[in-house]
Amino acid sequence: MARLYLAPMEEVTGYLFRQILERHFGGVDTYFTPFLSPVTGCAFKTRQGRELDPSHNAGLNVVPQVLTDDADAALEMFGLLAELGYKEVNLNFGCPSGTVVKKRRGSGFLRDPEGMERFFDRLFSQELPMPVSVKTRLGYANAAEEWPRILEIYNRYPISELIVHARVREDWYGGTPDMDAFAYAYESCKVPLCYNGDIRNAADHAALLERFPKLSAVMIGRGAVTNPGIFREIAGGSVMTAAELKDFHDDLYRAYVNLWGVKNTLFKMKEVWGYLGDRYPDADRAKKRIHKCRTEAEYLAAAAELLG
Repeated sequence: MARLYLAPMEEVTGYLFRQILERHFGGVDTYFTPFLSPVTGCAFKTRQGRELDPSHNAGLNVVPQVLTDDADAALEMFGLLAELGYKEVNLNFGCPSGTVVKKRRGSGFLRDPEGMERFFDRLFSQELPMPVSVKTRLGYANAAEEWPRILEIYNRYPISELIVHARVREDWYGGTPDMDAFAYAYESCKVPLCYNGDIRNAADHAALLERFPKLSAVMIGRGAVTNPGIFREIAGGSVMTAAELKDFHDDLYRAYVNLWGVKNTLFKMKEVWGYLGDRYPDADRAKKRIHKCRTEAEYLAAAAELLG
């Protein structure tokens, strides 16, 4: 069976989320960190240090994700990660953020195939301390025109696994994944292939594997924040109950408060509810109260209205 990955989601799936998801539901084979942006000659920033602290990831299979277009900066960070005990690293060529794209990183790099080749030539000319996987989109604007060229580049290098979010950058997270373009990768990719995009329940996962039975893995991001029990469900366990979701939420909230205090936690929880709120399509009033709350009491009252 294909392995199950938790996707890296900036501001959402950090180490506290990973710890609490594992404690309550499990089922995840590999957790990926939100992206780390290396700068040559610089040590880890405070947030990066928290994410990578081995004690924060004890008992979990965690893969750091690196976002850069600078091969030398990537090589330096790979060495630092190896010193911390990490056994694999993932390169982000998929982030659609405007700020990231302007710097020619994430999915912005996909507009520059020649630059990608130079990056990989430099990277793989060195003896690397660990396997390197890549998370990518199908292109920047047009998969039919761009994806064959991009995939041909990936196929020329010793990438350990290719994780494909089946959209182009201009799709952001809207519309539907381009399954025909992904099928081209399934037939043509020379390395293990992982699918990412719109897996929201066990039925979606089963349908995907029925069409693509030889996938190495399936990565789930937004669907796992909306339904934290999805990995257990896919593995054949029970569907998450309302009581289990409330317990998960309460543990996450307390952990955030202990680390960041109430004010910053309210911002963090609003990010989580941007996805978790999809469970409650007819509760617009309560969801608006969550996003407008300014105090802990306001937040807890609005969350309780939804969670019970």
